[in-house]
Amino acid sequence: MAELLTVARPYAKAAFEYARDHEALDSWSQALSFLSVAVADDVVRHRLSSPKLDSEQKVSLLVELIPEQQDEALQRFLTVLADQGRLMALASIADQFEHLRAEHEQRIEVNVTSAYELDSQQETKLANALKKRLNREISITTQVDKSLIGGVILRAGDTVIDGSVRGRLNRLFDALTA
Repeated sequence: MAELLTVARPYAKAAFEYARDHEALDSWSQALSFLSVAVADDVVRHRLSSPKLDSEQKVSLLVELIPEQQDEALQRFLTVLADQGRLMALASIADQFEHLRAEHEQRIEVNVTSAYELDSQQETKLANALKKRLNREISITTQVDKSLIGGVILRAGDTVIDGSVRGRLNRLFDALTA
């Protein structure tokens, strides 16, 4: 997995910089997202790994799958990936592209796990507090985990804030047994 991320990083950066400079972040984001799903499909993966197809045929196969997307730059990008044998890295490239885009747009996805369902007022209050603390636009997704007993766990990128009762009890137990 780490190797795939290392391989994908320069391609994602190049794609992002091109899309940013040509004000095409949305279209590239949609195309890369679609392509990452396409290469995950067993039939497409099998066709792309066939030694009977050359790079040009593999690119043509992928371009035909993209709805309403006939960007020459994207085709050249796919050709480079195909020539280097990196088409299977498209999912990682798309993930890293989205990460770079979120950084550029100063937004972050926050996953909130709570013991109980949050109402819209609580979500808004939490989003505003996080926006102030993280200095980014916030997009919240919520899920319920009854085993937390109470409180919430926030995951924003690499940051995890465990404000759950279960987490506090675990930390208390660790402190008492240390």
